[in-house]
Amino acid sequence: MDQAKYNEMQAMLHKLEDIKNSQESILDKINHVITDLFQNPDKELEKAMEAAHERASENVSKIGEAIEEYEIKFNKAQQA
Repeated sequence: MDQAKYNEMQAMLHKLEDIKNSQESILDKINHVITDLFQNPDKELEKAMEAAHERASENVSKIGEAIEEYEIKFNKAQQA
């Protein structure tokens, strides 16, 4: 693999990791809101946060899967 392709693929992996980290940060913030709702219950907000938490969790999983698949391609490209 030439250096330009290596750099391009490495940059993509970094971007994917950044996206995953951002999604994990969103999950953390949603969890803080859910925790705060124990002290100040609001059923509608709780329901919305639970739905947002579910979607954000799915995003983290999907991005994680995408990273794994891209890492496999990256490793194969390095060996070629």
